[in-house]
Amino acid sequence: MQGFQSWADDKRLKVLVILVLVLAGTALSAYSYFTFKQSNYVNGGPNTISVAGKGEIFAKPDIATFSFSVEADAPDAVAAQKKSADAMNTIVAYLKENKVEEKDIKTSSYSLNPKYRYEQAPCIQQYNCPPGKQVLDGYQVSQTVTIKVRDTAKAGDLISNVGTKGATNISGLTFTIDDDAKLKRDARELAIKDARENAKKLAQDLGEHLGRMMGYYETEGGYPIPMYNAKAMDSREGSRMTEAAVAPSIPTGENTITSNVTIVYELR
Repeated sequence: MQGFQSWADDKRLKVLVILVLVLAGTALSAYSYFTFKQSNYVNGGPNTISVAGKGEIFAKPDIATFSFSVEADAPDAVAAQKKSADAMNTIVAYLKENKVEEKDIKTSSYSLNPKYRYEQAPCIQQYNCPPGKQVLDGYQVSQTVTIKVRDTAKAGDLISNVGTKGATNISGLTFTIDDDAKLKRDARELAIKDARENAKKLAQDLGEHLGRMMGYYETEGGYPIPMYNAKAMDSREGSRMTEAAVAPSIPTGENTITSNVTIVYELR
C-alpha cells in the first residue's frame, strides 16, 4: 500500500511539472508576440494607407465688391484735402441713396503727398550751367475706397455712375458669398466621405481590413472669382468717366467652394 501511494505522488508531481511547463511556454509565447508587435510599432510603425478626398459645393454669389479712388491736386494741403473730401462726399451720398450701407463703404488707403517740379537755374555760359533744384508745386490727395454691394444686380450701375461723379481707377470687382461657413462645412463633409470610401476600396484591393484613423489633414480650396476691368466701360475724358458711360452687364455666375482632405488609416 505504501508503494502505491509513492507511485501516485510521483505521478501527480509529473503532471504538475508538465502543467507548469505548459503555462510557462504559453506565457513566453505571449510575451514574444507582444514584443514582436511592439517592435513593429517602434521600429517600422503600423501599416497605414493615406487617401485623399474632395468635396465641392456650388452656390450663387450674394456679394459684389469693387474699389475706386479719388485724387485731388491743389496748391496747398488744406485745399487738396477739401477738394478730395467734396468729391468723395458726393460719391458716398450717391451710394447711400442707392441702398449701400455705411458699414459697406470702407477706406482702404489715404495719402497726402507734396508734389515737386524741377527748375533749371539759368546758365551763365553755354557750358557753365549751375545745378537745378526741386520746387514745391502743390499737394496731392489720394483716397481709395472699397464698396460691398449686397444687391449684386446693382453692381454695374454703381460702377458706371461713381465714375461720372469723380471716381478713378475703378477696379477689382469680385463676387463672393457673404457667409460661407455652412457651405465650407458641407464641402468638408463630402470630402471626408469621399476619402473614407476611397480608403475602404483601397484596403479591399490590398486584402486588408481598415483600422482606426491615424491622421487628418485639410486644405481649403478657394473659388473662381469673376473679375471686372473698368476699362471695359471705356467712355472717358482723361482718367474720369463721362456722363455717356453705359452700365455694363455683369453676370455673377456661380462660385465653387472646395474642400480637400487627406486621411491616414491603419491597416489590420
